[in-house]
This record gives sequence, C-alpha cells and structure tokens, in this order.
Amino acid sequence: MAFIMSAFVTVKRILILGLLLLISTSSIADNFKVQSAQISKIGNGYILNAIIKYPLTPRVAEALNNGVPITFLQQLELIKSVPILGKYWQWDETLWSSSLRYELRYHALSDRYVLRTLDTAHHRTFPSLDSALSALGKIEAFNLPPKHLLDMNKLVIQDLILQIRSGLDLHALPTPMRPGALISTKWRLTSPWIEATWP
Repeated sequence: MAFIMSAFVTVKRILILGLLLLISTSSIADNFKVQSAQISKIGNGYILNAIIKYPLTPRVAEALNNGVPITFLQQLELIKSVPILGKYWQWDETLWSSSLRYELRYHALSDRYVLRTLDTAHHRTFPSLDSALSALGKIEAFNLPPKHLLDMNKLVIQDLILQIRSGLDLHALPTPMRPGALISTKWRLTSPWIEATWP
C-alpha cells in the first residue's frame, strides 16, 4: 500500500512538473525575438542591420485594435569587455546606449495602422497589423556612434559587444491600464539581449 501511494505521489509530481514546463515554454514562445543582428563596415563607420519578430499576445492585440496606442522600445548598448581572467571573468564597461521608441496605433475610421517614430515624429501607415509589425522589426543601416568605433583595429573590435533587445514600454500606456499591465505576463514580451555579429 505504501509503495502504491509513493508511486502515485511521484507520478503526480512528474505531471505537475511537465505542466509547469509546458506553461513556461508557451509563455516564452510569445516573447519578442531578435532574429538576427549584423554589423557592417561602411567607409570609416559601422552600421547595424537587424530583424526583430513581434508576436503579440491576444491581450495586447485587443488593446491595440480598441484604439490603445502601444509603445515599442528597441534598446542598444555598446559594451567594452576587457578579459581579466581569460573567458572566466571580464570587466564590462558601457560605452554608449540608445533607445529607439515607436508608437503603433490603430485608426478605426481609416482601418489603418500608424507607426510613428517618437524621436522624429515621422510616421508611416499600413493596411494590416502584420505589415506594421514587419516594418517595425526591420532595423536597416542604423549608424553606430563613430566616437567609439573610428580607427578601430581587429584586436579592439573583438573586445566590443553590441547588444540589442526589444520590448513594450508599459509606462507609456494610459494610466488606468498601467497597473494591470505591469503585473500581467500577457504584457511582458521583452526579448533577451542578443549580441550583434561584427564583420
């Protein structure tokens, strides 16, 4: 009898663990993802090209389609990594960081999605949500800061790391929605930091 109870408890634990793993992997699948990020040398400078995938959760898509503007944040960091004990311990110093902010909203009257760059107020319209998210996810020929990259030789370039990630700016949501969004997993879609590849 004790053996049967012990086996039942073990099977129950395995089922609970499997369910937790299934839930955690399904929530990971909904996160934003930096699919690729490459740096290219152009003349004396460097540019970044990247592709980011933006799978929206049903909650975020519903808010957007009901007229709530959604702010996307693309973050970049240039880090100098100096090895202290080989690959086991590095001293990291952030040389430069930047955030690109975009607002996406749906206009029901025109049945169009409007993507606005918040730093420049430049905007573009799209007939579908997929086309707007696809355009948002393309970073093309973004100039990296020449101050830290001019006249770099290969040895120094190897010590530089350019990281990129993207997420939602939940603090830009309307005030009544903010507390619920900040604690809900359906709004936490930030991608992990991804290192861009150097030429």
